[in-house]
Amino acid sequence: MIETKRLTLRQWQTQDFPLFAKMNGSAIVMKYFENTLSRDKSDELANRLRGLIAQRGWGLWALEEKLTGHFVGFVGLNEAPDTLPCSPAVEIGWRLSNEFWGKGYATEAAKASLSYAFDSLKLEKVVSFTAIINTPSIKVMERIGMQNTKQNFPHPGVKGNRLKEHVLYQITAQQWFRMDN
Repeated sequence: MIETKRLTLRQWQTQDFPLFAKMNGSAIVMKYFENTLSRDKSDELANRLRGLIAQRGWGLWALEEKLTGHFVGFVGLNEAPDTLPCSPAVEIGWRLSNEFWGKGYATEAAKASLSYAFDSLKLEKVVSFTAIINTPSIKVMERIGMQNTKQNFPHPGVKGNRLKEHVLYQITAQQWFRMDN
């Protein structure tokens, strides 16, 4: 478990699953993905994320608002798929329910995740990628100190549409430790 001023990054709990499914079924939240997720697919993803955290001790953590205990979404670290040109690498990612957008939660939790990546896991670098048109996520990447590698790539998992081209950002441990976090 990781805590920030306003948030808790923690292991997934069964009561998160219906809220996660609602979030993954939202066309607004899933705007930069090819499809929304069914309840079964959402539960499958949550179970996989829970299993990876149990196995490794880290991953894409469930995100909870401290003040209210509300499930917000997820933020954390994941091994980038082998099919990507940046692999092998650890990526940072996030997905928040739209009712929590605009509060700085993604940035706050992502900074805590990067701190964990560099302080605890002793990683040399962390990457992040998204569809080139996903400017909200790109802004988060920039706010947490990541740099555009200028190595855009066609995501092999996306079936040739407006979401195919992805940007690739990264931050090294050296860059992270030079920042005032």
